[in-house]
Amino acid sequence: MRAELEGRALLFGATRGRTEEQGLGIRLRCPPSPRITYSKTSANDSISNAFVPFSSRVVAMGENIMSNQQTVAPESTAVRVALWRAMHVRVDPPPHVLEDEVGLRLAAPDEGWQRRPDMDPQGTSTFRAAIIARARFVEDLVGEQAGQGIRQYVLLGAGLDTFAQRRPEIASRLLVFEVDQPGPQAWKQQRLVELGFGIPEWLRFVPVDFEAGDSWWQQLAVSGFDATQPTVVASTGVSMYLTKDAILATMRQVALLAPGSTFAMTFLLPLELAEPEVRPWLQRAEQGARASGTPFISFFTPSEMLALAREAGFRDVQHVSAASLGQRYFADRTDGLRPPINSEEFLLATT
Repeated sequence: MRAELEGRALLFGATRGRTEEQGLGIRLRCPPSPRITYSKTSANDSISNAFVPFSSRVVAMGENIMSNQQTVAPESTAVRVALWRAMHVRVDPPPHVLEDEVGLRLAAPDEGWQRRPDMDPQGTSTFRAAIIARARFVEDLVGEQAGQGIRQYVLLGAGLDTFAQRRPEIASRLLVFEVDQPGPQAWKQQRLVELGFGIPEWLRFVPVDFEAGDSWWQQLAVSGFDATQPTVVASTGVSMYLTKDAILATMRQVALLAPGSTFAMTFLLPLELAEPEVRPWLQRAEQGARASGTPFISFFTPSEMLALAREAGFRDVQHVSAASLGQRYFADRTDGLRPPINSEEFLLATT
């Protein structure tokens, strides 16, 4: 839905006009014991939509709007990411780069979920590797910073992230703030309770009501965030949907945090820089995103992204390449699993 795309842009500081769905007074409600099912798609369709964050392709629990009510549901890509992370544990041999089946338990898909075209073990292996590499990198960063005394961690667009549930030995030493839309976030909280994880005091859910014009920065403060304390802020898989101005606005806000804070954000390189064997799949994903009304807007070379971060006011900036993540986490693997080179890269910036 367009409102959801506009909402994510508002989350990251974009200044856009009112959406066509604003003012409808849509109410959100949490269904009991949700299960997620999907319409049948071809392999080409699944790849084309692999990076579509706000499409209407979530069928069960999705857009069940009656009497101005909208059923709460996770976003389709949040579910796909959770399933790919579980696929790594289930189909790739150890050692595993990331062990996460909690997201699978949260999503609770139909029994045949592994037969979905976008779960094909070989056809989507590079995308699966990219997802687990970026998650592992962020979690390693948070663990390292926690060891140095950082006590706040903010996830922008948290989705079905499960760091707090899988790594309580680190997370419990922090205040973990998950920023996301109210509907998917309410759904996630209910699922955590249903599964027995509960919601510890140090895990703070920060709902941002985009249609009401909420500021994610203000909502963080309401949730107990202390802008005077060093913090790790992470944003993965989002920047390609935002304008350069929206990205810069977010960076400027984060750059105002206390000295010693770290911002980790992924960005897409221009498609022509991708590996030749991966480029057709990325182009297909870009075409699917555009056809679904959620086009890729922003691509950056590393030098362009570093310049943008310096303009935002960060003290130190660094480019972490997909190739370096492949070397760090996949070098000793014999199964060929590896993220694509020159695709989704990291910016690492400190205040």
